[in-house]
Amino acid sequence: MEYFRHLPKVKYEGKDTKNPFAFRFYDPDRVILGKTMKEHLPFAMAWWHNLGAGGSDMFGTETADKSFGSMKRTMSHAKAKVDAGFEFMQKLGVEYFCFHDVDLVPEAETLAETNARLDEIADYITRKMKETGLKCLWGTANLFSNPRYMNGAGSSNSADVFCFAAAQIKKALDLTVKFGGKGYVFWGGREGYETLLNTDMKLELDNIARLMKLAVDYGRSIGFTGDFYIEPKPKEPMKHQYDFDAATAIGFLRAHGLERDFKLNIEANHATLAGHTFQHELRVAGINGMLGSIDANQGDLLLGWDTDEFPFDVYETTMCMYEVIKAGGLTGGFNFDAKNRRPSNTPEDMFHGFILGMDSFALGLIKAARLIEDGRIDEFIKERYSSWQAGIGAKITNNEVTLQELAEYAEKLGAPKDPGSGKQEYLQRIVNDILFGE
Repeated sequence: MEYFRHLPKVKYEGKDTKNPFAFRFYDPDRVILGKTMKEHLPFAMAWWHNLGAGGSDMFGTETADKSFGSMKRTMSHAKAKVDAGFEFMQKLGVEYFCFHDVDLVPEAETLAETNARLDEIADYITRKMKETGLKCLWGTANLFSNPRYMNGAGSSNSADVFCFAAAQIKKALDLTVKFGGKGYVFWGGREGYETLLNTDMKLELDNIARLMKLAVDYGRSIGFTGDFYIEPKPKEPMKHQYDFDAATAIGFLRAHGLERDFKLNIEANHATLAGHTFQHELRVAGINGMLGSIDANQGDLLLGWDTDEFPFDVYETTMCMYEVIKAGGLTGGFNFDAKNRRPSNTPEDMFHGFILGMDSFALGLIKAARLIEDGRIDEFIKERYSSWQAGIGAKITNNEVTLQELAEYAEKLGAPKDPGSGKQEYLQRIVNDILFGE
C-alpha cells in the first residue's frame, strides 16, 4: 500500500525553484571538497519521531494521524509503519534509518513475547532493505519510557531492572547486526538523579560502565564491528544526567577504559540544554577523536526543554559542517531526531520538515566549504598562535623544558608583549560575507 501516493519523489531543482516539494540546495551528486553531497551528508530518518510522534504533549493529545491505516499497538500497525517509512525514505532520497526497539513493535507483557514480535518485524524490515537498498545507521534500546526505568537502567537501584535493561540491549544489538547498522547508541534518558540524598553516585556510574562493557563484549562476539556511541544530554527527564555534555562523556569513557570502542553522537538541541553551542560540542568531540555521529535538529532558545525542531538556522548548520569537515567526517551520519511542530500535522508537513532539514545542511556544507577554501580564518588562527611554532613556544610543545627553565626565561624577558587582538568582529564579518555576500 502507498501511504504518500499523492506526494511526488523529491528532487533537486536549484535555489530559484518555487516547488515546495523540491530541494533547493541538496544535490546529492554535487561534488564539494572531493566528495559528493550524499557522501558528506548520510541522512537518516528517526523511526520514533517520523513514524510514531503524533504531536501529543503534556497539555494535549495527538494532532497528527500516524496510524497508517491500522490499529495502533498491533503488529499490523508495526508493519504499516515499515511500509510507510520505506516509502517515505525512497521519495526523499534518505538512505538510512535509526530505531529504538519499542519503536518497531508494541512492547508485550513478557520479554519473550516482545522479542518474538521483534524477530517478526526484523524479518519484514530486512526484506524491505533488500528490495530498496536502504540501510540502518544505528540502533538502540528504549531504557527510559517504561515505569521500570523510573530510576534509570544501568544506574537503577534495582539489580533486576539492570538485568532487564541488559536483555533489551542484547536484543537491540541483535537487530542492529541483522540490519547491518553502522553504530549502536547509549542515550541515558534516565541515567541520572533527582537528589543526592537518595543516590549512590559511584555505584551508579560504575554500573553504567559495567553495562556498556557487557554490551561491547556481546556486540563484538556476534560480529558487530561498528562504533558504540554515547549521546550527551545534561537534563530532562532527570534533573541531572551523568552524560551531561561531550567533555563529561569523554571523561567517563576514559575513566572506565571504554574509549577504544565508543565515540559520541552529538545532538544540537542537547548542546543548547547544556549551555553550549552545537559547534562547541562538535569541536570537543572532534579534537578528542570521538566525533562519531550527529542527531540533526535544533532547539528554541526561548524554551528550556528539548524541542527537537527541524534545523533551519544556516549559521548553525554551516558551523556544524565546518567542524565535521575539519574533523575528517563522521563514522556515522546525520539522523533527523526532529519532529514537526504540533500544528504541522499533515503528511505533507512530514515531507516539508525533511526538505527543510536536508536543504539547511546542504547549504551549511556549501558555505562551510567556502569558509575553508577562503582560508582567511585558518590563516588568522595560524598567525595568532605562531609563537608556539619556534623558540620557547616550540620547546614547550615539544616537552623540552622544565618549570625552572621557564622561570629563568620569564625573568630575562621582563614583561611579555601584548598577545595581540583576537579580531572577533573581523572574523564574524568574514562568516557573514561567505554566507550572504554574493
